[in-house]
Amino acid sequence: MPRLPVFCFWTSLLMSSVVLAHDGPDPLARWRCDAASVEKNGQVTLLKARLGPQGKVVGAHAMLTDNDAEALFLKGGECGVVLAENFVDAKRFLPQESLTVSAWVSVDKPLPWGGLLGVIQDNGDSEFGWLLGYNESRFSFALRGKQGPGKLTYLSGKTEYKPGRLYHLVAVYDGKTMQLYVDGKLDAESREQSGPVVYPDSSSWMLGAYRDDNEFHGHRGRIYEIALYGVAAKPAWVKHDFDHNAGLTRLPAVKLQEPLHFVIHPYLQFATKTGMTVMWRTNKSGESILHYGETAECRESIATDEAATLHEIRLTELTPETQYFYRTETRVAGETSLISKVSTFQTAVRRETPFAFAVISDTQGNPTVSGKLAEHAWGQRPSFLLHPGDLVSTGKNDSHWTQHFFPSMNSLIRHVPFYPVLGNHEQNARNYFDYVSLPKPEYYYEFQFGNTHFFMIDSNRNVAPDSEQYQWLDTALEKSNATWKIVCHHHPPYSSDENDYGNLWKTNKSTRGDHRVRQLVPLYEKHNVDIVWNGHIHSYERTWPLKGNKAVESDGPIYMITGGGGGPLETPGPVRPFFQNTVRRGHHYSMVRVNGQKLELQVYDMENRLFDQMTIDKRIRK
Repeated sequence: MPRLPVFCFWTSLLMSSVVLAHDGPDPLARWRCDAASVEKNGQVTLLKARLGPQGKVVGAHAMLTDNDAEALFLKGGECGVVLAENFVDAKRFLPQESLTVSAWVSVDKPLPWGGLLGVIQDNGDSEFGWLLGYNESRFSFALRGKQGPGKLTYLSGKTEYKPGRLYHLVAVYDGKTMQLYVDGKLDAESREQSGPVVYPDSSSWMLGAYRDDNEFHGHRGRIYEIALYGVAAKPAWVKHDFDHNAGLTRLPAVKLQEPLHFVIHPYLQFATKTGMTVMWRTNKSGESILHYGETAECRESIATDEAATLHEIRLTELTPETQYFYRTETRVAGETSLISKVSTFQTAVRRETPFAFAVISDTQGNPTVSGKLAEHAWGQRPSFLLHPGDLVSTGKNDSHWTQHFFPSMNSLIRHVPFYPVLGNHEQNARNYFDYVSLPKPEYYYEFQFGNTHFFMIDSNRNVAPDSEQYQWLDTALEKSNATWKIVCHHHPPYSSDENDYGNLWKTNKSTRGDHRVRQLVPLYEKHNVDIVWNGHIHSYERTWPLKGNKAVESDGPIYMITGGGGGPLETPGPVRPFFQNTVRRGHHYSMVRVNGQKLELQVYDMENRLFDQMTIDKRIRK
């Protein structure tokens, strides 16, 4: 187990709980996060309660101990303790008219939305529950009362916390006033809320996390003890509780020294006939070294000059369509070097050489599904992956990249590069631009592979005829002399989805696709684009060749929706529109094989069973 400096205060902390229980009412629930309370039960780790429900520990965690001091250390990301999956299961333990939360904790990593204990829902106009937590610099207490303004009040304290230092926090609500105490002193107060707490119909009761229907921000720091009461504590009660353990808060801040490890394992970006980019991320800043060669010994190497946590090395002067081996090394002073396992890649092929690529889109928030599809796709040995957007559920949430997308896709993207476009769920976040390495401006770009030219567009931005992207695409398509022209953007110009473009179960009015991006269609017809790849709709759909907003037999762009990479599935509408050739509800991936003037498409479901295929042969086109 990781070890901390000697505290010798744990007995005092336990005495505090006894004094508080003796001088005031019994708590509704209490968790002492010591080694005796955390136990493995098969594959599940449980946090036993002194009072109230036991919890299931999820995500990365550890027990920290030194002599008499013990604490549960949560490592951030999607971690925490699930006390109840929904409000109905938690209702008998949760206070209604008034409440007090008492916690001894440290915050090791500031978060915009940090949580220590609560049941909360904060989605747009849907705001319910309560939460003791913190923001990027101060502690906070959120709550909604029945007679309040109809939304949560986020009460933020004045005290700026120091990462790694232990604090005593108390949140109090008496039905009229919200109070937040830090180390025994009143730090903030609000009378904006009143009446009983208004709880969400469904939301998890979490310890050590801010979690609602669409967000999961796990705490990084120590949790010694948390108690929940059904009454409002008086100032003297709070001070009495703090005074018995004030020495804990005078201890120096503790920063857990974790060993050097991968946050994101090595993956590939932007292959050319003579180059490849290798990227990876570590938990500590260090020197980046890439070993590579035409054998598994990786006898050649290249290193960067500056230390980094996000590592990026571009290999150049490679041989076209050649297999290479590589492994990464990260060096940090005083630690053993972190070396990846040996993996492989192949440089891009020459114009006359056949190749294949996989297409997977909307992998968001479902690493189990996206991981299985990635393994199936890798089994067919594609040359690269095309991703039409929504890589993650929430682009600004780094854990969605580090714990969902990259781990699930690693079996594929450590061997082949992926070429993405921005979806709406990326939120144009800095994370996207940090984790991809593409030609500037990155939100639109082009690349060539064999005899095929790919044009990548951000359909979240302006694509009207006077826009930068439209004009760039018009020029780039005009200049291209490739055998095949393929465009990729997230939103589909044509779709038979049941409700994204008009509810077809209540009315027959629907735009049947995104009219804003349909402004690009004239370019596709003008420049003889072959296929347009899209996502956004979580199903599979292939159109007939289209021209002039009509289905034609040949010589028109075909529009492909391949949004079944992991997101919640969607359903087609009740009638067949003119453009629809094939539609199917289900998770899936596509394989495209190109050989000269012949292109083959095959699409596979979660069980790797073929359910659609198509061949285009330009030699026999009219």
